[in-house]
Formats: sequence, C-alpha cells, structure tokens
Amino acid sequence: MLRFASLGSGSKGNGTLIECGSTRILIDCGFTLAETERRLQRLGCSADSLSAILVTHEHGDHALGVGRLSRRYQIPVCLTVGTFKAVADKQFAQTQFINLKQTLALGNLEVSPFAVPHDAREPCQFVISDGSVRLGVLTDTGSYTDAMLEQLNDLQGLMLECNYETDMLRRGPYPYTLKERLESRYGHLSNQQAVELLKQLKLDKLQSLVGCHLSEVNNLPEYAYAALCTGVGGDADGIKIANQLEGLGWQTLN
Repeated sequence: MLRFASLGSGSKGNGTLIECGSTRILIDCGFTLAETERRLQRLGCSADSLSAILVTHEHGDHALGVGRLSRRYQIPVCLTVGTFKAVADKQFAQTQFINLKQTLALGNLEVSPFAVPHDAREPCQFVISDGSVRLGVLTDTGSYTDAMLEQLNDLQGLMLECNYETDMLRRGPYPYTLKERLESRYGHLSNQQAVELLKQLKLDKLQSLVGCHLSEVNNLPEYAYAALCTGVGGDADGIKIANQLEGLGWQTLN
C-alpha cells in the first residue's frame, strides 16, 4: 500500500509526502523549517521520520527549506546535478545525484525521474512505485512530451498541475512578461493543458487524481476541478484539489 499527501501546493510553497511501510519521502520543501515542521505535524508526521528529500528544481517555492530541513534532521537529499548547482542552499546532510535515465531505490519505494520543460537548470518530476501501484507527480512544466506521456500511462495516482485558467491569466494583474513566461512551453500547465494531457493518457487504473500548484490569482479550485473532470470524462470521487494553505490530507492507493 502506498499513500501520499500534500503539505501545501502553490507559488508560496510546495511539499508532497509519499510513504510505503517504513519509507517516507518528501518531494520538495518550499517552506521555512518551522512551517515545514508544523505542516508535517498536521499530517501526523515528524521530520525525523523522513527517509529522503527529493528536489524537482531550484525555485524557492520548491527548494527554500530543503537545506535547513536536511541539516537539522540529517536527511539525505536527492536532486539532479543541474539543480544542485543552481539551488541557493546546497549544504545538505548527504547528497545523492539523480540520473534521469535511471530509477532510484529508496527503501520500499522506487523512484523513476523524468525531465520536464521548465525554466530551471535541470528540472525533473517523478513516478513513485511500491512495486504494485504507481503515483505520478507532474507540476512546473510548461508543456509535455511523448516521453513524459509514456511515463504517466497506467498510473493508479496522479498529482497534476493546474496552474492557471487562461482567460483569468490574460485579463489579470500580472505584468505582460510574467504572463508570457507562464504561458510559454517552459512555464506552467493551464487547466486547458491539463485536460489535453489527461485525454492522451491510459487512465483505466487511475484511483486518485489531484489538481495541484493552482495559482491563487489566476485560477479557482472549481475551474481546476471541472478541468480534471473533463479530462477523465466525468465527475469522480477520486478527484481532489490540493491548495496552498492546507495542502491535502492522506490519499491511499491499493
């Protein structure tokens, strides 16, 4: 059995917990140390129970708290060489470099990293497996490729970026250059792009679909939820939205 939860998801900080048995990993840590500890406690976890921290890329909303959390609790950090070179705080208790062409074994979990188009040094996302079920995590990508789709087929769980509603972004308060960046192929996925991606995947085994990394300015949870429903062909109990303030409670895949 594999389960996962979100500490929080959005432009102000991100963190995803995944566990199987005695193995518990954290993907990204975009919060201060104190805030990370508080959010972990809310999910019934302590920081010293973490087996590893995986980092998708160097942007602050994903990497701000990684160094301090690693040092305080002696947690190994796994990231690409490019991310290591670009991240502001790289003083980790232990560093393990991710090879995007190889799976990574972490206790009871197997991690399959894959490259994504995003405006970072060497960004990646992950498919996590306990040997029987697979969870895909895909945020912070401006577009998707055939190689990415191949990784995301036949998943039991998927955390998928729904960053903005296109009309809200274009009419909203952001400066033109930022709007242009978000809509570029190296920016973030819109609700509409999430629909298009889902329609290209094999979803027969999907139990849980979570919309994440929603903009608090350029999106609404109901818009993201409607997009995900469209993408899978109808409403489903397994569709949830992770938010910035409360994240998302534990979801279980069997």
